[in-house]
Amino acid sequence: MLKTISIATIIIACASIAAAQSDYKKFEFFGGYSHNRIDTGIGDDDPDLGDIIDEREGFHGFEISATGNLTRYFGIKGDFSVHRKNRTFPFGSIAVPTAEVDVNSRLFNFLGGVQIKDNSTEGTFKPFAHALVGAAHVRNRVDFNADVCIAVVPSPCPVDFTDSETGFAAAFGGGIDVRASDRISIRAIQIDYNPTRVFDSTQHNFRIGVGIVFH
Repeated sequence: MLKTISIATIIIACASIAAAQSDYKKFEFFGGYSHNRIDTGIGDDDPDLGDIIDEREGFHGFEISATGNLTRYFGIKGDFSVHRKNRTFPFGSIAVPTAEVDVNSRLFNFLGGVQIKDNSTEGTFKPFAHALVGAAHVRNRVDFNADVCIAVVPSPCPVDFTDSETGFAAAFGGGIDVRASDRISIRAIQIDYNPTRVFDSTQHNFRIGVGIVFH
């Protein structure tokens, strides 16, 4: 009888250990605001280190991602983000100061890769790191206002056009999540190096985001 009780105790203990080892969140979904400092390519011939900031413009957007956790610490992640900015540039002269060009720019990132994070139900602060690769799609819409035609006389009036290209993209970085409940965490910060390769050049972008994680 004592032997039977001992065996049963060992089985229960092993089962408890196995349950504890699998006690982690299998999936997580993130959505939130994202700000991308996009490399516009201005002054690329200038080697000044300060250009890491100076040559970039802020694009606003959003990011969503889904992660399937294969173990407590390792997951497969898919990530999608969109960043946009509208800019207006003067195109006229002293005689026609109202001539302008509107440029509507979009950057789409389609990425996938791995995430390292403690996905257990214990603890409040959950730092994570990820490495993602995929594709970037850039689209620029250029619109000339009516006064441009006057400014370029006798040349033909410029025609509105859209220029786009798809190329390589990646995101390497991480952040920290703060557990608010069993099902929700707050992504306090996420910072990524987001290089893209389009229009025969490499853009060194940096994005930062916040949002909500559902798990």
